[in-house]
Amino acid sequence: MWKSGTLLLLSVLWASGELQQETEPRRLPPPGKLDFGYVPAGVYETLAHYEPGPIGILFHLVHAFLHAVQPNAFPHDLIVKLAKDKFGAIQTEYQKPENIVLTLQAIYYEIGFLICAAVGLLFAILMPVVGLFFCMCRCCDNCGGEMHQRQRKNADCRRGLLGTLLFSTSLVITIGVLCAYAANQNLSSQVKNIRRLVNSNMRDLHTFANDTPMQIDYLISQYATVKNKVNYDLDNIGPLLGGRIHVRLDKEVHPALNQVLNMAGAMRETKEALENVSVSLVVLQEGAGKLHFNLSQVCDSINRTLDDPGCHDEESDATTAQLCRSIRQSLSQLQISANFTRLPNVNPQLEKMKNVVKTDLSSVVHRGFSSLNDTPHIVIEQTRSVVNSVQNLVDSVGNNISSFSKAFPLQTCLSNFTIFISHAHAKIEDYYPEVDKMDFYRWIGCIALCCMVVLVLAFNYLGLLCGTLGYDKHASPTTRGCISNTGGTLLMAGVGFSFIFSWMLMGVLTTIFLAGGNMEKLLCEPFHTKELFKVVDTPYLINPEWKNFIPGYMYNDSDLELTSESLYSTCKQNKGIYSALRLDKVFNISSFLNTTVFTKDVVRQLENFRIDLRTIILLEAEGKQNLLDFSEAGLSEINYADYLDEVNKGVTVVDVLSFAKELESQTDLMPRGPLQAALKGHVATLQRIHRQQITPMEQAMSALNQSMRFLERTASDLPNKVTDVLEAIEAAQHLISQNATLLINQETRKYSATIIGYFNQYIEWVKTSLALEVAPCKPFSNILDTAQIMTCSFLVDSMNTFWMGLGCSTLFLLPSVILAVKLAKYYRRMDTEDVYDDMEIGNNGYHSESSQGIPNPMMTSVPTYDTMNRFPRASAPPRHIDW
Repeated sequence: MWKSGTLLLLSVLWASGELQQETEPRRLPPPGKLDFGYVPAGVYETLAHYEPGPIGILFHLVHAFLHAVQPNAFPHDLIVKLAKDKFGAIQTEYQKPENIVLTLQAIYYEIGFLICAAVGLLFAILMPVVGLFFCMCRCCDNCGGEMHQRQRKNADCRRGLLGTLLFSTSLVITIGVLCAYAANQNLSSQVKNIRRLVNSNMRDLHTFANDTPMQIDYLISQYATVKNKVNYDLDNIGPLLGGRIHVRLDKEVHPALNQVLNMAGAMRETKEALENVSVSLVVLQEGAGKLHFNLSQVCDSINRTLDDPGCHDEESDATTAQLCRSIRQSLSQLQISANFTRLPNVNPQLEKMKNVVKTDLSSVVHRGFSSLNDTPHIVIEQTRSVVNSVQNLVDSVGNNISSFSKAFPLQTCLSNFTIFISHAHAKIEDYYPEVDKMDFYRWIGCIALCCMVVLVLAFNYLGLLCGTLGYDKHASPTTRGCISNTGGTLLMAGVGFSFIFSWMLMGVLTTIFLAGGNMEKLLCEPFHTKELFKVVDTPYLINPEWKNFIPGYMYNDSDLELTSESLYSTCKQNKGIYSALRLDKVFNISSFLNTTVFTKDVVRQLENFRIDLRTIILLEAEGKQNLLDFSEAGLSEINYADYLDEVNKGVTVVDVLSFAKELESQTDLMPRGPLQAALKGHVATLQRIHRQQITPMEQAMSALNQSMRFLERTASDLPNKVTDVLEAIEAAQHLISQNATLLINQETRKYSATIIGYFNQYIEWVKTSLALEVAPCKPFSNILDTAQIMTCSFLVDSMNTFWMGLGCSTLFLLPSVILAVKLAKYYRRMDTEDVYDDMEIGNNGYHSESSQGIPNPMMTSVPTYDTMNRFPRASAPPRHIDW
């Protein structure tokens, strides 16, 4: 049966229908992480937990009492030794020292139960013996059997105390009976719940059998997620792999191409600067000639004006003459400062630069960028065949899984398992009437035991009630009423039934105590502490050749670490049966997935990636030649110092505008006249010359200055700069053509690792799901928990509570008997009583032993039985000798 169950579990775990193909596109998760969703899980309805309710308080009291009776730890070693010997050696060879030791250990462990059983047995034996002697003693008018009661001063006090103690004792007995009755009713009510628990467990087994194939189908169907993601990455190998390679190359290549691109910009700016220099130089040379001519004319005109008689005649003003001399002396400053004619032109360099810029170096560089950016397309073209091979392998893996799943006889095994569950359930259903009948008989028997005590209680309570209500304190013992006498008779009836029933009760309860107590200490309590599992898991206990019984029986490998405790704990956590039963011993999922899903062919094909980027040309020969031509354009041959010297001199020796303002201020100091007017005209001419000629020349000089400085910076170490750029390009080109293999291999391995990682994720997910989510074996632990609940919580706890309650009541029957016998004397009508003279009766109605200190001799002179003559009120019948 175990082996067929194992085959069934394996079939359920690994068999499924055809591999589900992707019927609709599934939204792909982020790269590198796959989302397999949640394994569909059934809901187990059995709640293997019992809450006893208010009666749980009694259960705890029973447990505490049993712990006080049996405080010893669970005898693991003792039970293991007894189980290994199968009790035979002890019975046949009990005189051996080791068997004697085992016997003493067992006695030591059971000493508490043995003492209690001895007390119960002694009680059961002595009670009928004591009752027999008690009856015989009373028949002889002893032991309270004589119908005579002496009157005492404290009679009322004694009667009240005895009644109170008997009532209290009866209350204790009543509480015990009620506890026993509650335990009996609890057991009967819980027996009715057995069917519900059994049905719930059976439905969970059906759920387990029905949901497991669906869960396995889901695991297999999720291979489509891996397949979709792998195909997606293979179809996008250009952006993924080629993009990564491009990013890595771009870090090295982009700076080199940027340098060339910057050099192309420098070429254009150099050409523009040379053009500006050429134009500015022409403008300055032409402007300098015109300016020189105009300034000469102005100087000549001013000299002629200063020849006016008003400047040097004797009659002229001394201030005017001085001003004229000052003006004449300053005219020497009105001349050109810079000599632009001596500066050579830059036409040779300009012509070379025009030839250089005819080649569009920027376009050449952009073609290099385009070639580099075409890396993803190159990767696509060069890996097309490998990609197709890998995709075919991925499809074949799915077919392998599908064909493997079809190899198991799933439907047959499921049908057999379902039939087995239904057949077992039907058999259990057949036992329900017998269980109900047995429970009814048990209930009747327990009620009968309770009724024995209730009968005694009824006599006690009725006796107390009648005795208390019918008691007349003014009546003598021989004149007590019928109700009071009936109360005493009922009390004595209760005493008689106590002797009749108590020994039978104690015998039955002792037997139940020994059975229920030992079941609690040896079965229920060790189950909760898992000590019971340790006994079952003891190596070589069940079979001397097997270290562990379960794997030895199921897999013929007793060294496998699979114990009943681990199996129960794993199922208790609702983990998968694959991990609980260590089915990897029979079918190793890791090996299967490694050989079926994670095939070496896939790895080998991924290792066949060969990517060659030598077709990428960063800078064509035309571009390189263009850079060399730029370095040989002759920029270093220009005499930048001469240009800058002339530019820094300024257009004229003196600022013409300032000179005109000074001339105007000096003219204003002269008296009005033709001289002043002529000089003011020259001032206007100078201002016009500055505005029309000098200002444009200054602007041209500024442009020339900027251009020459730019050219000087550009020409500075230009050949070395061009050489550095070419070397950077060559290094980048060499990296792509020769040294890119390492980089490509690194990125290819990363890409392959990503593809393989999808399979690894699927494998790990399948293993985790099998261990935790697929075929959760909680129903099997629930079956064991249900059996424990029915045995311990329903039966053992209820029966232990029953014997504890009824046992306490039975024990309290002893003081009840004693108290009832003593109290009955105060309720029953006596045949005789103590008789005294009237004078000797005190005020309280009781006899006084002496009067005035003199003994009373009349006490012994009157017969004690002559009550009819002495006390006419006495209602006692005459003695038989007088009949």
